[in-house]
Amino acid sequence: MKFYANKNKQTGEKSPMLFGHFLEHFHRQIYEGVYDPSNPLSDEDGFRTDVLKALKDIETPIIRWPGGCFVSTYNWKKGVGENRPKVFDKTWRVEDDNSFGTDEFIKLCRKIGCEPYICTNAGTGTIEEMSDWVEYCNLKNEGEYASMRQANGFEEPHNVKYWSIGNENYGSWELGAKSVAEWGRLSVEAAKLMKHVDPTIELSSAALGDVDWNLNLLRHAKDYIGWMSLHGYWDHIHETNDFCSYEKAMEKTKGLDNQVKKVKGLLTALGLEDRIKIAFDEWNLREWYHPKMHGAVQGLTKEDYLYPRDKNDDNTKYTMADAVFSACFLNMCMNNCDIVKMANFSPVVNTRGCICTHKDGIVLRSTYFVFLLYVKYLGETVLDSWYEDFDEDIDLTVTYFKDTGSYALAVANKSKDAEKEIELNFDCEGMVEKHYISGESCDSYNDVDHTEIMVIDEALGEYKKGMKVKIAPHSVNVITIK
Repeated sequence: MKFYANKNKQTGEKSPMLFGHFLEHFHRQIYEGVYDPSNPLSDEDGFRTDVLKALKDIETPIIRWPGGCFVSTYNWKKGVGENRPKVFDKTWRVEDDNSFGTDEFIKLCRKIGCEPYICTNAGTGTIEEMSDWVEYCNLKNEGEYASMRQANGFEEPHNVKYWSIGNENYGSWELGAKSVAEWGRLSVEAAKLMKHVDPTIELSSAALGDVDWNLNLLRHAKDYIGWMSLHGYWDHIHETNDFCSYEKAMEKTKGLDNQVKKVKGLLTALGLEDRIKIAFDEWNLREWYHPKMHGAVQGLTKEDYLYPRDKNDDNTKYTMADAVFSACFLNMCMNNCDIVKMANFSPVVNTRGCICTHKDGIVLRSTYFVFLLYVKYLGETVLDSWYEDFDEDIDLTVTYFKDTGSYALAVANKSKDAEKEIELNFDCEGMVEKHYISGESCDSYNDVDHTEIMVIDEALGEYKKGMKVKIAPHSVNVITIK
């Protein structure tokens, strides 16, 4: 397969926030995940130092919190200060001790060096509660909630720039779901109130690949929001935990941009594509396993609905299928970087995350190394590329470094068994290196004391136009010419 690219034909600038992440109060993502005060590996504030390092190493740019479905019954005011009542989380039907709240989330982000992105309660919450949250975080010393923050030990504002109105309020599974008509009105009134507190914040609102929903939202709120929030999970196994095969996972990489095309088309038709962007702020190949939760018939015992969630943390399940799919998704985002400016892997720690904790350390799953490759080696400008001899197993994005004139290609080989060969036809000079992950088989995985997937570096010599590079089966690669 022959590839061509020209530095003068650019798709756009790749936002660092495409490599963002997500945390929800579900199972072990927060407690025993990023936050575990009783663990000797945690720092003085209760944060796991090994997790912090892993998140820094992949240059985490932004984290979305506290949900997710959890947020649709969350009262942020009960999660700050010294006296925090334990609460029953109606979404996931567990008790949350509220020891991790807004201030802890901000501390986490500051320790990592990333932007906080707060998702507000548009289920059982009110627009006033949303705007009060902005007051708490962003006002310096005016009013009840800035004073509350200062009394809680935070003299200076948290300065949270990114906020989301709601989660998946279009869905019947969401507690406090809204109709098409309700959502437009709620979004604009919430946005007005929140921006009256701090006009500098950037707001997203829950959207999907549905014209009626999106059009009504934009008719009402287009002057106030800057982001359309999209979500996607492709292996629908929340009731079964029956992972699809490698081959089926690769089939799901077809049409990854369906929602993006629909939303971009609508924004373009309304003349809004330069002002409103897409935040794909929840995405993963596989749905989380939480049986007997979403629907009128609930599980009656914890054996029915709670204890099965432990199966989310079976590290043997997270293989090169997850890694290759994730690379294809990120390639899609980069190839649409003119409109997709944020994406948040769901979640980052435990459940289906790229990092899994245990009491003595962490496991870096296959997807972790996709982020490591992409943030470490890719350029900031995405180029328009074209090809000859198309091979449907190859998924590719071409990037460019303006300051050095170097090229970096993200290449996924979706084939289970076949090595592929690509031919590079760029007008440049330099030395070629390949950095990749593969594993002995498509079912390779990492676990405690079991490492099959890691980054392999290979020097390929001096670049010559027409140079051919071999791509291992079931692999994710970054090829640099610099």
